[in-house]
Amino acid sequence: MRIKEERLDSTEILNRFLAGIERRAFRMARLATSDDDEALDLVHDAMLAFVNRYAGKPEGEWAPLFHRTLQNRIVDWHRRTGVRNRFRAWFLGGESEEESDPLENVADLSSPDPLASLQRHDLGEAIESAVRRLPLRQRQAFLLRAWEGLDTAQTAFAMGCSEGSVKTHYSRAVHTLRDYLEEYAP
Repeated sequence: MRIKEERLDSTEILNRFLAGIERRAFRMARLATSDDDEALDLVHDAMLAFVNRYAGKPEGEWAPLFHRTLQNRIVDWHRRTGVRNRFRAWFLGGESEEESDPLENVADLSSPDPLASLQRHDLGEAIESAVRRLPLRQRQAFLLRAWEGLDTAQTAFAMGCSEGSVKTHYSRAVHTLRDYLEEYAP
């Protein structure tokens, strides 16, 4: 009976960890893929792989292990997408369909100050666009360090590279983002 209670406790702790990291992981994957469905698939795949491989590891190691799993899934997705796009361009002659969501054009009437709301919205879109424009490794380093708060060693582990590489990628990302977002500086 005691073993069952311990398992329940560790399962509960693991569920809380995954629930706490799910939203940020989705945001990272969405920035990498620009597609909500693909991002959700990547996060779920990373969570399943994480649970299958690392659930027995100490709780303090979970964040870097999960992020390494997620980043590996994102890199794999980029590789597969690149191959698919080459074949699509070859077979379809480079045609692409772009769909716009009609709800994006509906005004938000709940905002007390439309100008401030528009400026916040524009800034948010500019930041998201700037982060998407970063090279993959710089984006990974920036998101893991700045958004997830991982230290350099944990980020290096999650990315599968050296701490020096993390520092270089992160520094380049910050400088590039400053250049991209210069017009929004106070």
